[in-house]
Amino acid sequence: MYYLLLFFFKLVSYLPFRVLYVISDLLFFPLYFVVRYRRKIVRKNLTESLPDKSLAEIKRIEKKFYHFFIDTALESCKLFSISPEEIRRRVKFANVDKVNAMLHEGRSISVFLGHYGNWEWISSTGLWLTKEALCAQIYHKLRNKTMDKLMIHLRERLGNKCVDMYHTVRFIADESKGPKPLIIGFIADQSPKKREVKHFLDFLNHRVPVLTGTEKITKHYGYEAMFIGVKRVKRGYYECEFSSLHDDPKTLPDFELTALYYRRLEQEILRQPELYLWSHNRFKYAEKHTSEK
Repeated sequence: MYYLLLFFFKLVSYLPFRVLYVISDLLFFPLYFVVRYRRKIVRKNLTESLPDKSLAEIKRIEKKFYHFFIDTALESCKLFSISPEEIRRRVKFANVDKVNAMLHEGRSISVFLGHYGNWEWISSTGLWLTKEALCAQIYHKLRNKTMDKLMIHLRERLGNKCVDMYHTVRFIADESKGPKPLIIGFIADQSPKKREVKHFLDFLNHRVPVLTGTEKITKHYGYEAMFIGVKRVKRGYYECEFSSLHDDPKTLPDFELTALYYRRLEQEILRQPELYLWSHNRFKYAEKHTSEK
């Protein structure tokens, strides 16, 4: 089954972008109007998170999101065959020199990301960074072993190493003893399990439970804390920018680094709201925030 699916996705990946976007446009109507994929969750998330928007504006953002959602799925398929030169042309990173300077000095880096923009294409970061560093990304293992194997293949094809989130601490502990600095990406806006909730923050008009493991690891090992902002220039083209969350994370009080990350992510989302993963039930343990921002 793995090789059959790999063959199928690879065939899809060879289709020109213009053909993929025609397919995406054709899929929008059945997904949005017929299947109505997670429409209730998306509408609820948008309405509660963007209370200043009228219903007409919410519907416009909602439709843009579904168009982008399908585009992203098909763009991600391209990772099965896209060349390093092509992905570098389509996903550009700013402030790479600053990041490489840190890595050349032997300083490891935690990169905070969100489910925003085409996060699968951000696995191409390793193509922009010095070979003196190890590039890795934390991922959530899928229950389906075949799909999990496919996703690892997809995400590691351009040089980044995938690390199961449940093996994060061991992996970082081992790599901290190695000769290479580490730059590791965390998609840190996932909702923790109810029994794991330890801290809440204001985010998109909600009081949300947050994962704090990324902050703990960053401070414990003395890593630099960077954020990647994403802008979609047009279909199939993105501009990403590395920026510092704080110059010395170890000096921050508990949970402040996580708060800085969520504030930065919220700014990104409000700029281009259709690029966020609104179909994810991010706010299932949250409360609507009623106080002034």
